[in-house]
Amino acid sequence: MEGTGECSEGEPRKRQKMSKVWEHFRLNRKDNTVQCIHCKAELAYHNSTTSMLQHLKRKHPLHASNSYTVANRHKLKIILYLFIPKQSRIRCSVVQAAEFTNSILNTIITDMRPLSVVEDEGFQKMISTFNPNYTPPSRTYFVKMMEKKYEEIKDKLKNILKETDSIALTADIWTSVATKAYLGVTCHFLGEDWKMKSHTLTTMPLEERHTAANIAEWLEEVIAKFDVPPEKVKAVIHDNGANIVAEVKILAEKHKWASVRCAGHTLNLVVQNALKSNQSISKCVAAARCLVEHELACTKLKDKQQQMGTASHPALTPRRKHYLDLKPEQWNITEEISKALQPFEEATVFLSGQDYVTLSALPQLVQSLKKSIQTQVFETAPAQSYQAEVMAQITTRWEGLFMCQPQSSNTVLLTAALDPRFKKLKFLPPDEAFKIQSMVQTMVLDVKKK
Repeated sequence: MEGTGECSEGEPRKRQKMSKVWEHFRLNRKDNTVQCIHCKAELAYHNSTTSMLQHLKRKHPLHASNSYTVANRHKLKIILYLFIPKQSRIRCSVVQAAEFTNSILNTIITDMRPLSVVEDEGFQKMISTFNPNYTPPSRTYFVKMMEKKYEEIKDKLKNILKETDSIALTADIWTSVATKAYLGVTCHFLGEDWKMKSHTLTTMPLEERHTAANIAEWLEEVIAKFDVPPEKVKAVIHDNGANIVAEVKILAEKHKWASVRCAGHTLNLVVQNALKSNQSISKCVAAARCLVEHELACTKLKDKQQQMGTASHPALTPRRKHYLDLKPEQWNITEEISKALQPFEEATVFLSGQDYVTLSALPQLVQSLKKSIQTQVFETAPAQSYQAEVMAQITTRWEGLFMCQPQSSNTVLLTAALDPRFKKLKFLPPDEAFKIQSMVQTMVLDVKKK
């Protein structure tokens, strides 16, 4: 019956025209031919659309791209589904996306990476390999997240410092590669588990002059941000810069904070000044530095030549190379200076420790360094000159280390008296040791009264 879409009995069911190619051809069943509606060309028809597709590709390529059958499209979807990696078909839920984003933020913070890394092409490709359905947020979003994270950690640290009875601060002004000055402040205290704890309070850019008054004001602002009362700060550790020494003196008078110079920095100044005091040693160090830099440059040159596929040639002729070699007397000086520097290297490693107290060991350390230097025997005159100069530097820079004045307490000696390893203060004369021990007893009684 017409219009019903059904076939009468005995009448063969006609195949439905599924191919879009029929949009471009008319079928003539009597002659078994088809006619192109664009160019009126007639083609033989044998129950296949192949010849019609070929005609479209040759004569009408713009129409050929739209001539896939519905069945072929369905098959294509199945093939793509089977060959696309399984992980790319997994949808990224809101919870998973939040976990990925937090993981990226923690990576940026832990590795101190710039926030712009999320916009880098390589980074985005890497994330896409993990889950193609996850797209990292913009840099602006991560900036907001980092600010929120900072406030969360800041609040946690505030609560920790609130439960702490006393803390020590370290303050250091340093310059970046881009010649921008920063003030770094860290706090140190003893935790509830009786282990050393340290936290960075700030790394702030300095726009104003680094005067003593400004530095003192900046330090007060830093502890105020973390709700730390000035009386809770007991000491400030700093380098030997004149401006920061003057700043700590201001804070000592205002808040009674103890001033403690960084022993590692002082030790470095002792060695550097002793090495520079002798011209022969300075020349020897310069020659050794030139030799090392030459070897490093040669290694980089060979690697570059291999990458470029160019021939490798000696950087210097044997005749010119002897100018880089150390002279025999310089080798002798180098060997003796290397031996003389060994105790200072060991002392530097010890003072760099983060998990144990080093201040109480400083008096004994200085005495041991003096003894080690005095017992060394050198043959070359420059090494003997270094030996005398380094002794003078130690004596000058740590002149007040073993002094106990009634009007002011010596923080280093007090910490040594409280350390079970050095509580007898054998490095001091008996009367001086007795004064320090009496001072400690008085302080303990004052604490008990409170």
